[in-house]
Amino acid sequence: MTEFSRREALFTGLGAVFARRAEVSRLSVEGYIFQQYAERQKKPLRGVIDEIFAMAKNAGFHNIELNQGFFVPEIRERVLELLKANQLKMPSVYVGGAMHATKLADQTIATALEIGEVCRPFGCKAIVNNPSPLSPAAEKSDAELAQQAEALNRLGRALKEKGFELRVHHHTPELVNNAREWRHILHNTDPSYVAFCLDLDWAHQGGFEPLDLLKEAGSRVGEVHVRNSKDKLWLEALDDGDVDYRQVARYFRVAKLRPLIVVELAYRDNTTVTRPLGEDLRLSRIYAEKIFGVQA
Repeated sequence: MTEFSRREALFTGLGAVFARRAEVSRLSVEGYIFQQYAERQKKPLRGVIDEIFAMAKNAGFHNIELNQGFFVPEIRERVLELLKANQLKMPSVYVGGAMHATKLADQTIATALEIGEVCRPFGCKAIVNNPSPLSPAAEKSDAELAQQAEALNRLGRALKEKGFELRVHHHTPELVNNAREWRHILHNTDPSYVAFCLDLDWAHQGGFEPLDLLKEAGSRVGEVHVRNSKDKLWLEALDDGDVDYRQVARYFRVAKLRPLIVVELAYRDNTTVTRPLGEDLRLSRIYAEKIFGVQA
């Protein structure tokens, strides 16, 4: 083999490796647990950011979903530097905010568009929005729900024009009264502009069989957040528990759905924590890969 041939073979091989790396995995990790990690150490988020991105990478993740708390002015540039240094992609980013009143929705939309542009260089294709609740015990009025649906359509259109997808997330307030708010969004927003991010643990916490909501949302499910519990107490790592993720994975295969699967760990005050967070993340990644047949 000539020297040129050897070089050509080398670069061809490297090209294949880089091409494989460029493929975006359908497995990601949510950044909320790192905010909890900072709180448990009684530190501000900026006090732990130099370690958490390496922790995600060392746990085997190549994707991460951050929220707007990571993009406040005082830490934004450092976060972006660490994402690059750890070669982490962001196929999605979480931008919460109120959508039930015009002025508040305008602010949320502006923030979502701004953060989407910041995250675009990291492969961001979707914005996850959980419309803010009024309070833990209050339901939105019919008028507020109508305004919210209109604002979500507006956000979805604006994002689509920029090359992003809007995915609507939920906690338990949207599931009260037979999932009144969640179903209002489902039936009163345009599927062309509004997709869904189902949080399967919060569905269970809200008294629903997660698979039922998945089937109800159908092809509009672009993303799921996965965590598990036993008797509704959050586990320290993603594992077998109240939510049957094997059943969920079977449904995805049969329905030919390929949502982004985001591991979102969270600890309650009484969650038994026996391992370092990095190890819990690693075990969660292994479990998700096994159950869903994906690779980080």
